[in-house]
Amino acid sequence: MNSSHRAPHVFLRATFVIGALAFLAGAASPALADSVPLTPQTKIRLTIVQWMQSKGQYERWDALGGEYTVSDDGAVFLPFLGSLSVSNLDNTDLTSEIAKRLQEKIGLVQAPAVTIEILEYPPIYVVGDVTKPGEYKFRPGLTVLQSLALGGGPFRATSLQQSQTIKLAGELREIDHSLLRSTAKLARLQAEMTGVKEITFDRTLGVDQQYAAGIYNEERVIFQARANALDRQSKALTELRDLLNSEVGMLGEKVQGSEDNIKSIEDQLTSVKTLVTKGLTVSSRQLDLERLLTTYRSNRLDLVTAIMRGRQAISETTRNLEGLYDTRRSEVASELQSEQARLDQLKLKREMTQKLLLDDLAAGGGSNITDEALPLTFTVSRRSEGQIRQFQASETTALIPGDVVRVVRTPIADRVSQAAPADLPRETETRASQASQ
Repeated sequence: MNSSHRAPHVFLRATFVIGALAFLAGAASPALADSVPLTPQTKIRLTIVQWMQSKGQYERWDALGGEYTVSDDGAVFLPFLGSLSVSNLDNTDLTSEIAKRLQEKIGLVQAPAVTIEILEYPPIYVVGDVTKPGEYKFRPGLTVLQSLALGGGPFRATSLQQSQTIKLAGELREIDHSLLRSTAKLARLQAEMTGVKEITFDRTLGVDQQYAAGIYNEERVIFQARANALDRQSKALTELRDLLNSEVGMLGEKVQGSEDNIKSIEDQLTSVKTLVTKGLTVSSRQLDLERLLTTYRSNRLDLVTAIMRGRQAISETTRNLEGLYDTRRSEVASELQSEQARLDQLKLKREMTQKLLLDDLAAGGGSNITDEALPLTFTVSRRSEGQIRQFQASETTALIPGDVVRVVRTPIADRVSQAAPADLPRETETRASQASQ
């Protein structure tokens, strides 16, 4: 009866033990990379479990467990145990050391089960002649060759140089087009300044004649449009002046008619005054004539004022007509000066770009050695016992967290020195001419 009563408890205890062991085994899976040393700035998660005989179960020590970071001095500060040096210790060694110290510190009969999970390794750094130098995430088993792949592979200077050559050649071609547009605009402005009817363009050798013809046609269209606009403005001002002269002439005729009316009324008024004095007519006739005379005189004054305003408008229109060409010449002169300064800048820019293109071709044009044929050398910088040491490495050298891998290959300048100096200037000059085309 006793044995049958104890059987379920034994079964449950065995099941719990198996589960705990499975948990520990999972925590210590190969993904933890026990053989990788715990370098500074490594982030770990510490788990401590002890078998409680009295309770018949495992209990976790959450007060001691948790997440920790290895300091730059290569130590981990743990509650109750204090600072624990992890230099030259891997995962397995550290778990054994922590379990041993806890057993000694607390006086346990059996050491607790300690597991360490690596949360994050310090990164590695790939520098030198690689496509993408920088910081990369570490994983256990990483080799120098794999780090080279992380950095995008070897730096291909030839491809970059070809891209630079193409870019400079494109800039040179764009500058040539800008020079063509600038010279064409200068020819048009000079034609406007001198007042000729046609533009004379200086034919430039070595340029795309079809492109040049398009630019010349555009300048001719602008030239004709501006000339037509100037003619329209001049014609409008001339017509306005003629119209004002006609109005002033008509107003003058009206003034003459008004003066005749005034003289007639004055004569009638003189006669009426004589008759009123003799008592031959009523005085109201005299008053009517006086009012009419005042109206005629007021109308005459308005006409004279309108004539003065018309003559003032004629004078202003004449000034505008005379100043129209002066204003256009001033604007053209200002544009001419600005365009000449721009042309000088373009010529200087073309000279500098052509020189850069020649230097670029000279730096890479005389070598037949490709980047892929050059050997790579690897140097690893590693922190050890508070000091940094460097050593030559191969493609299969295993890396540890925090390593700096430097990739070096023969510089381009060393290869150019092997080319024939006598043939290089002639070849680069020819290639620069071809590239600019």
